[in-house]
Amino acid sequence: MNERDSFPKTAPDADQTFAPLAAHLSPNGRLRRTWSLAGGISASMTAVEMEDAHGRLQKFVVRQYGPAHRQQNPQIAAHEFQLLRHLQAAGIPAPRACYADPAGALLGRPGLVMGYVEGQIDFAPADLPHAMRQFAAHLAQIHRLSSAKLDLPFLPRLAACPELARPQPAPAADALETAHLRRALAAAVRPSSPTAVLLHGDYWPGNVLWQAGEITAVIDWEDARLGDPLFDLSISRMDVAWIFGPEALAIFTQAYVAETAVDTTYLPYWDVCAALRLARLSGPDLAAWVDFFRPYGRADITVPWLQEQFQAFTEIALAKLKR
Repeated sequence: MNERDSFPKTAPDADQTFAPLAAHLSPNGRLRRTWSLAGGISASMTAVEMEDAHGRLQKFVVRQYGPAHRQQNPQIAAHEFQLLRHLQAAGIPAPRACYADPAGALLGRPGLVMGYVEGQIDFAPADLPHAMRQFAAHLAQIHRLSSAKLDLPFLPRLAACPELARPQPAPAADALETAHLRRALAAAVRPSSPTAVLLHGDYWPGNVLWQAGEITAVIDWEDARLGDPLFDLSISRMDVAWIFGPEALAIFTQAYVAETAVDTTYLPYWDVCAALRLARLSGPDLAAWVDFFRPYGRADITVPWLQEQFQAFTEIALAKLKR
């Protein structure tokens, strides 16, 4: 069962919305059931089960984009469809792209239809070292796709930390107290530009599905771009550090570096960038942020724990930051 099935609900007006999709995906296809999937923030996610003309059941996931993403990129459905096709051809374990509806002609609003992936998010793996090595190996696999190997001109290119282009949050909203991080990063030497690779853009444990201790898919590719692989690595490092602790961070980082032989000279720069990103995403209410993990069996993740790991991570990065 997919983790996103944890809160099954009948989607409103599902028959009217998705019955035409079933017929489109398979001649004489018939809609069996639909249910909303938890976890969609920038887009609504709906699972669709249909029966083909031979009585075989198939499941799909429909992602329908919210107004913010549609305004930012009116072709987001077509672009993500193309990206998933490239990932499939490259052997990356990502959802299979089945149908793009950029104008919403069939789905009512712009959306993407993907294959349903069996698996679940796991924030408490039984074998944490093994999980971290797998997590690293899949990131390394993604980063082997350089810009030269991808015919995806729509992917944005990343040159420097995007957090510096955002306004400094007000003190009341800066729960992790990042003003000094922003000042240090702005004064630091800007990283050189290595060969740009495919970046997931949000590669953290919440965007990986597991089954029987193995990764089944890397999901949520809407933030993909091209750039320095250290950008992705640092996002992963920051999240691994505060979710799993320093030992897991060391295992993950060593495994990734061994897989890629990446130059880590500017890793502290991107680590500080990742810390600023986490502080922005978590916002002023850290209690609500850590409460997300309770249903996953992680009541041990608390606000003091988050603050402690965040401070330890950033202190190391600041000490190594090149000026």
